[in-house]
Amino acid sequence: MTVQPLLAPTVPSAPRPVRTLVTLGDSTPVGLGDPLPGGGWRGFPVLLRAALGAGTLVNTAVSGARTADVRRSQLPAALAAGPDVAVLCVGMNDTLRSDFDPVALEIDCAAAVHALCTRGVHVLMLRFHDHTRVFRLPGPLRRALQRRITALNAATDAVAATDPAGISVLDLDRLPGGYDPAAWAVDRLHPSERGHRLLAAAFADLLAEARFAVPHPVRLTCGGGREVTAAHRAAWLVAKGVPWLVRRGRDLGPVIVQGLVTELRGAVG
Repeated sequence: MTVQPLLAPTVPSAPRPVRTLVTLGDSTPVGLGDPLPGGGWRGFPVLLRAALGAGTLVNTAVSGARTADVRRSQLPAALAAGPDVAVLCVGMNDTLRSDFDPVALEIDCAAAVHALCTRGVHVLMLRFHDHTRVFRLPGPLRRALQRRITALNAATDAVAATDPAGISVLDLDRLPGGYDPAAWAVDRLHPSERGHRLLAAAFADLLAEARFAVPHPVRLTCGGGREVTAAHRAAWLVAKGVPWLVRRGRDLGPVIVQGLVTELRGAVG
């Protein structure tokens, strides 16, 4: 009788530690919406680093950055840091400009993500929510922005499909609590402290699924940030909110007109 050798049981590999975390993008990874008592911003990158126990956080994000800025200006510093994980949060500023080009956006995004993945970096990306459910806009502007967010998400999907094992995508439209007003800062454009905590926790979950160590789960209970009062909200509305809406309305004016013409043609046809 032939005795078959016993197969050794498969032992799952231990979760990988994250020693260096980098974040790239715009004002959200900068931390806007999560102010600190002494000034400055915290945001989801700091919260995520704490959850991962990462020794180093390199945040290359810049307020107002677009996808081309990430590729041109932020990527070299991110690569030089030798990260284990990189979070890419960018694209909304592209959708709010009259020269929005989803093809060019996808090319720039793909180049940045490819450069990171070829270095063995695990990349976290975002699919954006319907921002018009959070930030109320006039009908034509709302429809224009919705179309652009759809195009932005399609670009993200295309890039993520190139390396499913090395890229994780967080879909903000499906994030529990993502549309809760408490998740948003007074400007309704940036996450509040709770919103940043939701982001950090969701990113940590994706990394755990990718077999990275998450020794300190993110607490969703707010703490350590600066309290935002009614006076802060009123000051923001007067000093920044209305001027911002006027600027974006002018920038997207041609887009709104084009959308209206298209809708009228459809109605006549």
